[in-house]
Amino acid sequence: MSPSDDDFDAEHSFDEDEHGDDSVEARVWQLLLLINPGDEETALQQFAVYRDAAGHADEDEPIRVISQVIDWRSGFHVDADDTRTLVQAIDELTSRWNLSVEWDGDPDDDDFHTDVDVPSLFATAYDSLTPYGYTLWAWETDDGSYAGWMTLTRDNEPLRELATALGINMRLGTEVT
Repeated sequence: MSPSDDDFDAEHSFDEDEHGDDSVEARVWQLLLLINPGDEETALQQFAVYRDAAGHADEDEPIRVISQVIDWRSGFHVDADDTRTLVQAIDELTSRWNLSVEWDGDPDDDDFHTDVDVPSLFATAYDSLTPYGYTLWAWETDDGSYAGWMTLTRDNEPLRELATALGINMRLGTEVT
């Protein structure tokens, strides 16, 4: 069974009663739609990979499988002090919508990376994307690394609801510590 627009509507907040399906798969599908705004094809591809991977995984937490499925296309997961990879990952995400982040310096310059940390880069990217109607999110990892994705700002509340339902602790890009 594949998801259909009738069952999953990305324009509305997630509500078990409204959609009639409170399964983890239904929630993951909705999440994939939110982090792939306007790109249902990519969401469908990722959902198919998620379903296959989830069937073979021993994980109780869907975020671990989601993270693998979306990495470097719709999300990222970087080491705690790897500012270069974070900039590259966010630049990759924003390029999907022909956006770019004003990094307040040249990320290709070595000195740039000695003067910044991951939380400040998250905040810079968040502030740069907000005027265009996008929100940069971070989700908590249990290994000290940083992970995140982008959504349309209008989808902030549905994302928060879905993240809570999936057990994902989310923060706005400006709240990363």
